[in-house]
Amino acid sequence: MSYNDNGEVKNKNNPKEDFSSHELGKDHVEAPKYSCALGGAYGTALGVYGLVPLLHAGLGCGLGQLFGQLYAGGQNAGGPVGGTSTATTGLVEEHVIFGGEDKLRKLINASNEVYEGDGFVVISGCIPALIGDDVDAVIREYQNDIPIFHINAPGFNGNSYEGYELFFEALIDQILTPLPTKKGVVNILGVVPYQHIFWKGELLTIKKLLENIGLKPNIIFTEANGFEKLKNLPAAEYNIVLSTWNGHRTAKKLEEKFGIPSITFPSVPLGPKQTSHFLRTVGKKLDISPDKVENFIKEEERRSYRFIEYSGDALLIVRPHSYFAVVADSNTAIAINKFLVNEMGYLPDIIQLTDNPPEEYREEIIKALSEDLTSTIKPEVVFEVDSHLAREKLKDRPFQFLFASSIEANSAPELGALHVTVAFPSYNRIVLTDSYAGYDGGLRLIEDYISTFAGPL
Repeated sequence: MSYNDNGEVKNKNNPKEDFSSHELGKDHVEAPKYSCALGGAYGTALGVYGLVPLLHAGLGCGLGQLFGQLYAGGQNAGGPVGGTSTATTGLVEEHVIFGGEDKLRKLINASNEVYEGDGFVVISGCIPALIGDDVDAVIREYQNDIPIFHINAPGFNGNSYEGYELFFEALIDQILTPLPTKKGVVNILGVVPYQHIFWKGELLTIKKLLENIGLKPNIIFTEANGFEKLKNLPAAEYNIVLSTWNGHRTAKKLEEKFGIPSITFPSVPLGPKQTSHFLRTVGKKLDISPDKVENFIKEEERRSYRFIEYSGDALLIVRPHSYFAVVADSNTAIAINKFLVNEMGYLPDIIQLTDNPPEEYREEIIKALSEDLTSTIKPEVVFEVDSHLAREKLKDRPFQFLFASSIEANSAPELGALHVTVAFPSYNRIVLTDSYAGYDGGLRLIEDYISTFAGPL
């Protein structure tokens, strides 16, 4: 490799003699918008404190998920039992021929001695599925002695969102038993750890909102006693599903086995209008005092709208009624679209959905993006998982703001747009408790996108 006088790489294959190393790959950033089914099940398991995941998979699967799922999910590590701390059978050619069941037994025995956890989950990947390992039989050998269950999640079964459903389906079938219904307890479903990059902040916000109207939300993830929260799922009075499609299979299975009905919303609520609608709907279903709900809403709306007024000059003088584009998962896209149109007066241009929802849910997703909008302008809705094609479809459009993943950040200058990372993968933004959920979430989104152009007048 040779360099010019400025210390930049000289690329002999490029027609320009001097090709800056800072430009390498800038126009061709490609990365998947999700991981595989194993990655989704693994990320879901890591969101449950006290649950220890064990991978029965190929040698590189665990490390691949560290870089491709956890780091991409807001530059997050996996915690004390995630990432390089996750035990794996590390299957290689030998196990393809002779099987990996004995290796799995050794892994479970050793892990039970080493890890301090409330329960274990074995997540099996592509190799065990292809060679026919009877993982369920191995797990049954231990179920009388330790709390353990198995998720059959070969990567070819689907993406991360599929892994989330597989996690709960395995849990319901193998661990959960009927419990007496506890009044006011609600399960929160539809937020996928790591894949929805704001999952921690979203769930904590939903928990606080519902507690303020007298409910006891079981958010499962981020809770100190997460494995106990999992086992308490059958005690809920209702399931609250915050997605047009994520968590629907889980909610249906909980209803079939334990008789728990569901309340469904298209996304996690963002901003005052969505949040107030969410609280009123839940309050009515669970017979909460209307006065209690309305008093809380009145106070939160007063505070939230007063704070929005502080951004008024930047919104109305600098970039009023701007067009925007979204490249994100369905949950994120629906919430952002409704907030920007119905509360900020912005105009939707194109929305590209990257989560590859099943065909049977797509019509409802399109309705959630195009109906109940205060604007006469409706967005063009595209289902697109290929990052290159998504980038091509953004060219020659009128939008000024681009709410997308870190993949699209490099393309924003070429597109003449201001970029905010709101979706997976998020390599340029670390996300801990940040989120756009609830009343404060609207304020936070305003802060983030105004900060892309704010400056002295």
